Amino acid sequence: MSPKLDVKSIGILGFGAFGRLIAAHLHPYFSLTVYDPELTVEEDRVNHFQRGRIADVGRCDLVILAVPVSNLAAAIGELRPHLRVGGIIVDVGSVKIRPVEVMKAELPPFVEIVGTHPLFGPQSARDGIAGRKIALCPVRGRSALRIGAFLRRVLRLEVHIVSPEEHDREAAIVQGVTHLVAKVLVGMEPLPRRLTTASFDHLLQATEMVRHDAPSVFLAIERENPYAAEVRERFFSLADATRVVLDQHD
Repeated sequence: MSPKLDVKSIGILGFGAFGRLIAAHLHPYFSLTVYDPELTVEEDRVNHFQRGRIADVGRCDLVILAVPVSNLAAAIGELRPHLRVGGIIVDVGSVKIRPVEVMKAELPPFVEIVGTHPLFGPQSARDGIAGRKIALCPVRGRSALRIGAFLRRVLRLEVHIVSPEEHDREAAIVQGVTHLVAKVLVGMEPLPRRLTTASFDHLLQATEMVRHDAPSVFLAIERENPYAAEVRERFFSLADATRVVLDQHD
């Protein structure tokens, strides 16, 4: 990621939609090895990576855990026997407090740990990732700042160094409310597409960016973030208060 970091090989554990997005942007700079039991042979030729065993992923200089938050501990359990001394482990989960706690507890002391959350996905990154935001949480070791330098200088991302608590507190509103609204709007389909206002078009655009996220992403955002329940209750309470005001004018 920078010459000083000395990362030549990256292993990606999990190759869903976000794992594919990662590979698409990292393959020009690193040798990529991917492990996912559902990976097809045809994908090997298209996405510029090498399909390997979990042991091959673990031996890479840097390992990206691109698995659902609920599967993180189990994934680390499979990976742990194969990790190299001085390796760097990075997660990409939508929440940070719990994944960081799991990584600190389950990963051996001889690896470095960085929590990350790319604040974009396959839909919002269709036109590229330059200018998109990513949160980095330094956990163990000194690699977080150097990873951030690569992300900023080479991939042109807007990097924010935060604590897991800072991340989850803000994400509970930013992501939690967005996904709640999107779920409701999708449930109200078919929605008008002809006589729309600019503000409604933006609302539809925001909904489209998250509507195809895996169900595990929505559940992680709403259930694994310790601040999400409070935000949800406030959101629904304000919605109920608005309904009361409207009903008083009937």
